[in-house]
Amino acid sequence: MAPAKLPRSRFSKDPKDPKAPKTPRPDIRRRIFTIFLVTVALSLVLSPYLKKPAHVTHISYSSFLTDASQHHVLTAVVDNASGTITGTLDNGKKYTVAGAFPVISKDIDSLHTDGVEVTFTNPSGFLALWGPYLIWILIFGGFMFFASRQARSQMNGMMSIGRSKAKQFDEDRPKTTFDDVAGYDGVKDEISEVVDFLKNPDRYKEMGASIPKGILLVGPPGTGKTMLARAVAGEAGVPFFSVSGSDFMEMFVGIGASRVRDLFATARKNAPAIIFVDEIDSIGRRRGTGIGGGHDEREQTLNQMLSEMDGFDPTVGIIMMAATNRPDILDPALLRPGRFDREIVVPLPDLRERLPILAVHSKNKKLSDDVSLEVVARGTPGMSGADLANLVNEAALHAVRENRQEIRMIDFERARDRVTLGQERATMVLSDSEKRRIAFHESGHAVLAYVLPKTDPLHKITIIPRGMALGVTWTLPSDDAHISTREEIEDSICMAMGGRVAELLIFGDISTGASNDLAVNTQNAYRMVDEWGMSKEVGPVSWSTERAYSDRAHNIRDEEVKRILLEQESRAIEVLTQHQRGLEALAQSLLENETLDGDAAAALIDAANGSPVHPAGTKTVGTFSQQMSAAENPAPSQPE
Repeated sequence: MAPAKLPRSRFSKDPKDPKAPKTPRPDIRRRIFTIFLVTVALSLVLSPYLKKPAHVTHISYSSFLTDASQHHVLTAVVDNASGTITGTLDNGKKYTVAGAFPVISKDIDSLHTDGVEVTFTNPSGFLALWGPYLIWILIFGGFMFFASRQARSQMNGMMSIGRSKAKQFDEDRPKTTFDDVAGYDGVKDEISEVVDFLKNPDRYKEMGASIPKGILLVGPPGTGKTMLARAVAGEAGVPFFSVSGSDFMEMFVGIGASRVRDLFATARKNAPAIIFVDEIDSIGRRRGTGIGGGHDEREQTLNQMLSEMDGFDPTVGIIMMAATNRPDILDPALLRPGRFDREIVVPLPDLRERLPILAVHSKNKKLSDDVSLEVVARGTPGMSGADLANLVNEAALHAVRENRQEIRMIDFERARDRVTLGQERATMVLSDSEKRRIAFHESGHAVLAYVLPKTDPLHKITIIPRGMALGVTWTLPSDDAHISTREEIEDSICMAMGGRVAELLIFGDISTGASNDLAVNTQNAYRMVDEWGMSKEVGPVSWSTERAYSDRAHNIRDEEVKRILLEQESRAIEVLTQHQRGLEALAQSLLENETLDGDAAAALIDAANGSPVHPAGTKTVGTFSQQMSAAENPAPSQPE
């Protein structure tokens, strides 16, 4: 027996997502029937106007009566509704007359007397009379239908305003895993514990251990906090609810709290599950602050979230994750044990982590053989993962602009210059005297960067205006440094004094070009005194704005800052006076070439000095790269 056919459902499902809610199918038959009715109505109303009229002679009423009296009119059809008379003349032509209305009976009698065959006609049917009115009725009805439909949709939106806007991802969706997140091995190890708990909760129950209820990802923008949360969802294979903190905020007080309740209720139905709130600081700010003592809607939303998190059953298997780059403004109740009781710092990537991140973003790029991602990684300290992705993209764009088929190392150099320093200001015209002053200014920085023992290796010098700078001397660290010594800070202050001192030695005067150098030096000097305890006169004291200090203490502090700056300026004068020939050679080369790399600058300084200032390969980025390559790929030993 053949199986009975089931009636076709009016609802359809997404074939890629069987668990997605059913959506109603469009009713095709209703649409076809509506189109048919509208077509018929229009054809009936417009058909009289669309008929091709035959050749008709229009005559006046008086002429018509005269022709009739002369027996030139054979027939006359009188329209009772309008008084119009139509018919045939004796020559066979058709005619029409705008007759009198109402019809004059005396004239009709005359027509009969003159032998005219007279007939009368009434309006041709219902549609001819009422068609124009029906079309307006249909238009008005259609307008009212669509208006009511729009009102219903708005009402449905108002009724669902308190529902959560969280997007749900499950194991059937495309997912991100930890393999897609380059670097951050320590962070991934901590989060892997959460994944293991969701996959194997019995292991933890047997030991009486409970997983943290809330995990807060903290770090600067662009470090991949949201991607790590997606990787947790992909690794765990459980429903993952993602929502932004701003999605809870509405104009109406209480809507955010309602959405929080709906979000947690949905998560409990799908447990075990993960709830991820991005930018939680938008609703998790410290309560009682702001204009008027707080924000009612935000605080009610936060109170509801605190209540929902505190009411978790440890066996439910719901884990709350959130991301922020401003943990200092979060409410303390949100960070206490039992809520967000584990904080995972996602810092800027270091040198070892930048290399795999660059490799991930360069995976589908055509790289030339001369590209060394190790050198690029070493030259991008302080860049986040998003910055590195932008750097690789800028390098690809530069290669396209240069009509190259592959991305070369020069493209990465240009991209890094654009990202960190800004676009070249090609339209800016400098006079010869300005160029010469800028060349000596940057050469002063470069000579000190190369000669001083504790400065970072010299990378590049340019007198091409970029961004807000008229010239740039660029040094790059040989490795990521997490602390700085007093000697390193003093050498950096001395190097920053190099531009001002070089102008003073060569031109006997100073310019406004050192304004940024002085601002940075003054800030570092104050931090040496105020925060780092690097002043012998002040001693190991941390100056806090919350404490009151005497005028004498302030004077001592200011005198120490002045002493540090003057000492480093005197030191810069001494070093540049000793290497003035190298300063002049470097400035002349900059005027001719506009840009020099660190190795070329070092060669000029060494040649002017008469001997190498440093042992070979210790103070430029290029020599450091050669040393690292040699360390990574040692030459084979020779047999004895």
